[in-house]
Amino acid sequence: MAAQKDLCDAIVIGAGIQGCFTAYHLAKHGKRVLLLEQFFLPHTRGSSHGQSRIIRRAYPEDFYTQMMDECYQIWAQLEQESGTQLHRQTGLLLLGRKENPELKTIQATLSRQGVEHQCLSSEELKQRFPNIRLPRGEVGLLDKSGGVLYADKALRALQDAIRQMGGIVHDGEKVVEIKPGPLVSVKTTSKSYQAKSLVITAGPWTNQLLRPLGIELPLQTLRINVCYWREKVPGSYGVSQAFPCFLGLGLSLAPHHIYGLPSREYPGLMKVCYHHGNNAEPEERDCPTAFSDIQDVQILSRFVRDHLPDLHPEPAIMEHCMYTNTPDEHFILDRHPKYDNIVIGAGFSGHGFKLSPVVGKILCELSMKLTTHYDLTPFQMSRFPGLGKAHL
Repeated sequence: MAAQKDLCDAIVIGAGIQGCFTAYHLAKHGKRVLLLEQFFLPHTRGSSHGQSRIIRRAYPEDFYTQMMDECYQIWAQLEQESGTQLHRQTGLLLLGRKENPELKTIQATLSRQGVEHQCLSSEELKQRFPNIRLPRGEVGLLDKSGGVLYADKALRALQDAIRQMGGIVHDGEKVVEIKPGPLVSVKTTSKSYQAKSLVITAGPWTNQLLRPLGIELPLQTLRINVCYWREKVPGSYGVSQAFPCFLGLGLSLAPHHIYGLPSREYPGLMKVCYHHGNNAEPEERDCPTAFSDIQDVQILSRFVRDHLPDLHPEPAIMEHCMYTNTPDEHFILDRHPKYDNIVIGAGFSGHGFKLSPVVGKILCELSMKLTTHYDLTPFQMSRFPGLGKAHL
């Protein structure tokens, strides 16, 4: 039996944005929480590093748009508590052909949910954003609430808040063993701990922790190229020019979305990325580039050349990030089918950062066995065949 000092109400494994918000909500409930991170903080090995992420209400699914209402409130609350600006409203411009079904669905969702938006014809787009070149038939949908989140500042603000509320953050401690039971035992490279509940938010390392517990989730880990492109005239695609974030849907040369954020984090460089990548184990993320990586960059180069003529069409900086995708690209927020004091948050599929305030709240509520205010049906692991109790 562990000494009382090593007994926690909850342990959270993984100090990316989802784990940080989970620990933050648990600490707000007065719980003794331990947040474990295998790497020394801050690090660039997972899915939460870098300076910027897009925030938006524009989704095809009503449930994400609904969740975003509370997310905006919690982001604002964290800004107030930390005294740090974490968000900048720029608007989010969705680009696609008028008949694109996803664009139509998003517009219908925004209308249904009462979110302020504006439809822009090709002509209106040319007038508003003369440095975007569009093929004939492409239109715009502007989600006025869209903008940029300052990712690295958000992580720091959360980790500070967790400590201030009495939570403990241990970095450089890799989990090597989990023993289920009424008290869950967690052994790391440094020591052992016990807790009444465990939350696993380990990103691309999730299945490594779950396999010994009898389940394997259908997660695909991808290496993403994060590309920055030099402006021909510094500031032309910048926030000072009121240039918005954008998301290109159903573009003929790109099977997946292309997205961009106005230049700010690297002066004179604009972030434009492909919302997909190549299979990679997290430990192999920095291995030599695969041919398919080069294809992704070629798709982006053509997009930049054809649509953003005031950028140089070769990336000036290329960084890497990991996505952990589910087959339907919806999250997994659920309890372990056999051990109900082990909660899993996984499969954020490259769009989880903005939603992390509510994801963390839901994982906290599952951990505390509280009733959550959201319908969790879209996020249950039972939607995937072979993951029910019979599998164990």
